[in-house]
Amino acid sequence: MVRTQDIGPLQDFQYRAFRRWLLATILALQTLPLWAAGAVGEVFAHKHLGPASCASSVCHGANQRAASSPILLNEFSVWQQTDPHAKSWATLGNADAKAIASKLGLGDPQQAQICLDCHVDNPPEGQRGDKFLLADGVGCEACHGGAEKWIASHTEAKRKRADNLAEGMYPTDQPVARAKLCLSCHIGTRDRMITHKIMGAGHPRLSFELDTFTWLNPHYEIDQDYVDRKGEFNGARDWAIGQGVSAVNLLDILTDESKGWTGIFPELVLFDCHACHRPMSGRQWGPRPGTGLGPGVVRLNDANLVMFRHVLGVVDPQAAADLLAGTRALHQATLVSRERTFAAANALKAKVEAQLDKVAAHEFGPETLGQVIGSLVKDAERGEFRDFGSAEQAALAAQSVVVAFETAKQLGDADAAGLRAGVDRVYAAVEKEDAYSMSRFVEALKALRAAAN
Repeated sequence: MVRTQDIGPLQDFQYRAFRRWLLATILALQTLPLWAAGAVGEVFAHKHLGPASCASSVCHGANQRAASSPILLNEFSVWQQTDPHAKSWATLGNADAKAIASKLGLGDPQQAQICLDCHVDNPPEGQRGDKFLLADGVGCEACHGGAEKWIASHTEAKRKRADNLAEGMYPTDQPVARAKLCLSCHIGTRDRMITHKIMGAGHPRLSFELDTFTWLNPHYEIDQDYVDRKGEFNGARDWAIGQGVSAVNLLDILTDESKGWTGIFPELVLFDCHACHRPMSGRQWGPRPGTGLGPGVVRLNDANLVMFRHVLGVVDPQAAADLLAGTRALHQATLVSRERTFAAANALKAKVEAQLDKVAAHEFGPETLGQVIGSLVKDAERGEFRDFGSAEQAALAAQSVVVAFETAKQLGDADAAGLRAGVDRVYAAVEKEDAYSMSRFVEALKALRAAAN
């Protein structure tokens, strides 16, 4: 099985959105050293030598892929030429970044730590080798871990992947680990949290979906060698796991006493942007059954919880029902008190975490495609995609499951073409968030379901 850059109906909307999210300029202040916790701590555990250490033409810097090697050997070149991660430090020098930094009183964004934490590979100074440069942006080791101990040995013929991982290589092939690391910048965590204040200064809205972002600018292929070394890849599974990890991340931040509250207000970045950012004259409010909230209430951004419920609808329907009840209880708790909200969030977080291993072990077979799309349509018909954030995630879900089964050769050419066209219509319905229409989105999802039948 080979998965290449041609991943089907990836829309201009999606790529432009990715560039906004990835090249967005400021992330939040932190109270702990970044290298002290979580996935970022693992990445920073060993010295970072810089992308130049990987750039030799006989290593990963070849101009074209190798014909006789199981490794492409042009990974550095692909990253440097096509991956926005390579330009992320330069982005901090543009006019928009400088304007945001000025509003926040940060000075030069190319020197401000809260900007560098996600726009470059930013280990502590003692963990930087001679060739390391901040100007390289989000380089190899930002994702693969400090190469100090494994760079000289990871190419040995009899070398096992477990040996590399033991010496500090980060397990990006493992979807839970990859999701945690990606989320540390693409959404933010307790240690790298974007805030409403920063967004108010001009930072673009952040959003993330693991499978889609994994394949936007790949410098690798899922071939037999990959499978032999790292195991089977399944895009539907990665979409599913990414939703669960993202939901846990949201609830983790929400229940952090130091991060989830600012003055007399909860941290508003955790809530749905479009619940407030509507024209005052619009009179557009309508009910969402899954929340049980009335008009005038700021809703938590529960898009990942909504999507994980669709995951569980495939894996464990009873767990999906429990998750819906828990999500509704969380929304209701926000009307009562901070303490009640924390209790509901912690209970919901435990429910999601308890299901992650089950989701990771599930065999997402061909039937998953119809199940997920059918489940999305049912939610759409009862009004659950009134909020743009959930609709956006539903579009990404449709993309991921269709591409997963097309890539696995489990769809015929005619069926694949029809589904790609259907996904195009779904994306068109969420292309412009300020002009989002729930009725248009529902019709697009119904058309996709018809194509899947």
